[in-house]
Formats: sequence, structure tokens, C-alpha cells
Amino acid sequence: MSDFAGMEDLLQDFLQESNDLLSDVDNKLVDLEKNPDDRGLLNDIFRGFHTIKGGAGFLNAAELVTLCHRTENLFDKLRNGEIPLSPELMDMIMAATKSVRDMFGELSASVLPSPADPYLLAGLKAAAEGGEVVVSPTPQASAPSPAAVAASGSGTPNWDALRAAVGGGQAQAPTASVPQAVSGEVIPAAADSDTGNDAPPKYSEGRALKPVPAPKSAGGGRRVEVAVRENTIRVDTARLDQVLNLSGEIGLTKNRLTSLRADILSGKSDSETLHALDQAVSQLDLLVSDLQNSVMKTRMQPIGRLFQKYPRIARDLARQLGKDVELVLAGEETEVDKNMIEDLSDPLVHLIRNAVDHGVESPADRAAAGKPAKSLVRLEARQEGDHIVLIVADDGHGMNAERIRAKAVERGLITEEEANTLDDRQSFNLILLPGFSTKTDISDVSGRGVGMDVVKTNIQKLNGSIEIRSEPGKGSVFLISLPLTLAILPVLLVLLGDQPFALPLSLVREILPIERDKVQEVGGKSTLVVRGEILPVISLVRLLGWKQERYPEYGVLMQTAERSFILGVDSFAGRDDAVIKSLEDFRPHGVAGVTTLSNGQIVLILDMKELLLDSAQHMEGGRRQLSLDVA
Repeated sequence: MSDFAGMEDLLQDFLQESNDLLSDVDNKLVDLEKNPDDRGLLNDIFRGFHTIKGGAGFLNAAELVTLCHRTENLFDKLRNGEIPLSPELMDMIMAATKSVRDMFGELSASVLPSPADPYLLAGLKAAAEGGEVVVSPTPQASAPSPAAVAASGSGTPNWDALRAAVGGGQAQAPTASVPQAVSGEVIPAAADSDTGNDAPPKYSEGRALKPVPAPKSAGGGRRVEVAVRENTIRVDTARLDQVLNLSGEIGLTKNRLTSLRADILSGKSDSETLHALDQAVSQLDLLVSDLQNSVMKTRMQPIGRLFQKYPRIARDLARQLGKDVELVLAGEETEVDKNMIEDLSDPLVHLIRNAVDHGVESPADRAAAGKPAKSLVRLEARQEGDHIVLIVADDGHGMNAERIRAKAVERGLITEEEANTLDDRQSFNLILLPGFSTKTDISDVSGRGVGMDVVKTNIQKLNGSIEIRSEPGKGSVFLISLPLTLAILPVLLVLLGDQPFALPLSLVREILPIERDKVQEVGGKSTLVVRGEILPVISLVRLLGWKQERYPEYGVLMQTAERSFILGVDSFAGRDDAVIKSLEDFRPHGVAGVTTLSNGQIVLILDMKELLLDSAQHMEGGRRQLSLDVA
């Protein structure tokens, strides 16, 4: 049974609002680190913890109340100028916000949070009382103040050293006086959050918490990471009013059509009646189109909701690596599909971590290159036509195309012959291959060659593309292009004989005729030269596994993340905005979904990446036939 029976709606409201509030607190903490005397920031952060504490108290989440209360007390002293803000104290505060977020994870599983690390709580209490925050890699012989926080080389508190300080000089696991919050054991009673009484919490027999499988945290306490896709959305009431008004207009038009239908069935077919029918149908078409656009807009959310968590990520990693990095955000008001925001989270984390770890130099290297000590990483979003463009750029040392090609050959990802045919743009795309990494040493940050592969895979799932630009000594830029919404996909309709197929318009660069006398054989493959670029010509008939009876007359110049090529087709049927219907129970290989044309004809939306993969497998001797029979 849930710990929040009958309070599920209240819990979800609290989590949604508190997660946004905590993300805002994280960003303000990053700003506070640059301006430690900013009273406005100190007051805002204080109010943030106070608000979270109030909601947690209403939900009887005693351990979250305790942690927020002690952090709130600390900020009360900071904003009154009673204690200074040091880097080590900021690390402790950052650890507190991380612990709060972990508790949100437990709450999202409808479980009361387990206690925060007792040594973190002791450190917050002692720091608020003016205790010294000590940087020491090992426990001192004479036990320091309970506020002693030993910062490790990574820039985060060394809780083992703090345990030793609190425990009298020897690092040890919590004893019976600090029980673990697992099933069947006791939990601490909450500290008095109203009177400010921060006496050590008394432990009494209490209701055991439900066990939640989760990895152990560094402090030995149980923590849970729950990745739950939100099934709710916040919609501006003005947009809902617009949908309501359009629904009313459609109802009136339907009544008008019903009346005209009755007139026509009764034999009335004069020009005035037919003209009225034409007007009513045109009006309905316009209203349905407006309604569709309005409904889609209800799914759109400002991408700032996603961006707000990244300054903290960049700050923590930069401090861990001993770098001075500022993440600059732009275009936070740009709106994208809600589901797309959730699916973009991991790719953007990888790109930002990659920029901080690989992209920007160490302070010493930047000084030697005549660059400012502070590195800048820019995260920007903007709308361009029917696409959203995301940019992650850094002012670091850039990438060397020749070195990337050599590393790809060394790791067996491409052959020496293939490497010699790649230009710089194609070479940069090699970093998107699984297993690619220029690092020789594997760390907890990078070196395994999986991060950029995750970026490419997730962007492709969103029907998007990624472009990489880089200049040695000046930095790198990653440009991600995505459709505005996942529900409607702009497509190009191509024909093989009389059979139409839909191609995602995001992959189409241009349309051109294929002149047989200009097609050349290079390495046994048909190619065309387009503005000095040699591009392979691939027939759609052969990609589908059909028998080719005639040579394609037209070509569609297409570009994916890995390559550019010309797709040979017979003709075109125009452009359309396809409402995608997924094939969940049965999806033929190479088919992304289906859509219906205005004449009722079902059209397959092709997944070009899967078809090209099949083609590559066929070249190696193994191919699966694509079944295109639609009942």
C-alpha cells in the first residue's frame, strides 16, 4: 500500500512544483557562486528551501523537512551576513540539494524519503553555528569541528573524512545510534521544524519504510533514482479557451452542413444552395486546420524547463575537473513538443558534459593559448521554419579531423581506405559511432565511447539530425535540427510507378533530375557530381527489395547524420504534413509509421536509416526482405 494513499494528486502537484523550484534554486546557486554577496539571490534560495519544506511538512515527509530546515537555517545566516560563503560551504550546499532531489525520487515512487546522510546534516548544522569548514583529505589527529568538510580533488565533500570528524577521528559505518532506513529497522523522528530546535534527532520505533531497490549512495544511505515520464502537462488557459472557441465554431458549421444536406436530399440543388455548401465546407476545412494547430500547441512547452537543470551539471563537472566554465543559455522561451523535451534530456547532458570534459581546455592550457581563464559553453534553442534548432557550442581547442580519422582506424571502426575518402565534415561525424573515443584513459566522466552514440541514437528517434562543426583552436559547435512536434511530420511524397511513399522532409536537401549520361561508376557504385561533391545514387526500388524495371528519372538529395546520397525515384506527388499513426503491433522493417492522404489512401512513411542499414548488410551478403503489403 502507498505511503500516500488518498494524497496522490497532492503528491504529484508537490513534486511537479518542487522539482521546478529546486531546479531554479540550483541555477541561483550557480549564480551565487559568482556573486556571493548578492542578497537577492540569497533571499530567493532561502525562500525556495522554505517553500519545499512547507509542502513536505504537509505530506508528512519528515526527513525532507529536516534537511530543508537545516539548509534554510544556513541560508538565513548567510543572507544576514553572519557567516561567509566559501567554496567548501558551497559544495556542502550543493550536496544538500542533491540529497533533496534524491528524496523527490523516493516520493515519486510513493514512498516516504529515508533520512539524509547524518554527517551532511551535522555539517549543515555546525556550519550554520559558525563552525569552520575545513579542507582536508584525511581526518585530523585532533578531531575537528563537526562542520569539518574535507573536499576531495573532485571538488565535492569527502564524506568519509567528515564521518571521521563527527565520529571522533575514525571513519566508520553508522552504528545503532544512526540506524539505516531500510525495511524492518527504525527511522528517526523529525527535528522540530517550527521552533528551530536543531538538537540531534531522537530515534524511536517507527513505521518501517518500504524497501526500494536502489544503488547505495556514497554516504551509505539508501537512495533511489526514478525516471518516470510525466503524464501531465501545464497548458496556458488562453490556449484552452482558443480550443473551446474553435470547437464551438465547428459545431455551428456542422449544423449548417446538416441543414444543407437536408436541403440537397429534398431536391434543392440551385446555385445558391451549392455555393452555400461550398462555403460551409471551406469554413469547416479552415476551422479543423486551426483546431489541429491549437491542439498541437497545447503540447508545446518552453524548452527553458529543460535548460534550467544544465548550469548545475556544467558547474559540478567543471569543479570536478578543475576548470572554470560558464554555461550561457539562450532561447529558453522556444517551445517544443512535451515528449520531445523529455527525450532530449540525455542527449543534451552528454553534449554539455562532452563540451566541459573534452571541448574546453584546462586553465593552464587556455593561458598558454592566450585565452581568457573562463571557458564559455553556449546552449541555445531557436525556431527555424517548421524545425527547432538546438546549438551546443564551446570556445575550446576544437577537433582535429586527421586525428579523429586515425583514432577511428585504430579502433577498427573504419578502414584506412575509407578514412582517406572522408572530408573534414564526414570525419567529425565519426565521433558519433559506437565505441569511438579519443581518450586513452577511462574515467567516471568519459572514455568509454558511448556518450556520442547515445546522442545520435536519441536524435534519430526524434526524426532529427545532428551536424558538427569545429575549428582547431577556436572550438566546436553541435547543431541539432528537430521537427516542431512528433505528432505531425512534414513529408515529401515520392512515387514508384503509381505507389506513393513518404520521406521525412527533414532529410531532404533538394530534388534534381537524374541524367543517365552524367551517372558515373566509382568503385562499382553509381555516383553523380553535385556542385563538386561526389554522391552515391541509391535506387529506392532496390532499397525496398523490389525488382527494378526502369532507371529512376529523379533524385532526392538526402542527408542523414552519417552521409549524403541521392535517392532515385520515378516521380513526386507533392509535400504533405503527415499525421503519423504508429504500427505498434506490427511494424515492417524500414517503416517509421503510416499516414492517410486526403483521398483515403494509406501511405507508408519510410525509415531511411533502417533501409540504408539493410542495404549495407546486403552488401555484406545478408539482407532481410522488406514486406510492404498493407491490408
